[in-house]
Amino acid sequence: MPEIKLGEMEAKFAEIIWKNDSIPSGELVKLCEKELNWKKSTTYTMLRRLCEKGLFKNENGKVTALITKDELAAKKGEELIRESYGGSLPRFIASFAERKALSKKELDEIQQMIDDYRKES
Repeated sequence: MPEIKLGEMEAKFAEIIWKNDSIPSGELVKLCEKELNWKKSTTYTMLRRLCEKGLFKNENGKVTALITKDELAAKKGEELIRESYGGSLPRFIASFAERKALSKKELDEIQQMIDDYRKES
C-alpha cells in the first residue's frame, strides 16, 4: 500500500467515518454538515479523495473503512522508522529514550511486549 498522508481536514473527516463505520453516505453528509459545516458536495469530494487513497469505500450508499485508525497509525510509525532510522526499531527506541526517560511501567510494558512476541515466534 502506498504511503498515506492526511491533511488536517482529511484527518477530521476520516475520524468521523472511523467513529461511525459502515455509515450510510446520506447520514455522513448530515454529520459533516453538523460537525464541519460542509456542504454535500464537499463531503462527497473528500470521500472520493479518501476512497482513492485506499482508506474507505463507498459502495451501495454505505461508507466503510478499508483500514482502521490503528492500522494507519502503525503504517505511519513503520514509515517513520524506515525513513528516519534506516528501518531499525532499536535505533528508534534508543533515540526516543535519549530524549525522554522511560518510566518503570513503560519499560515493563515494552519488556512484556518483547516476551509475548518471543512466545509467538
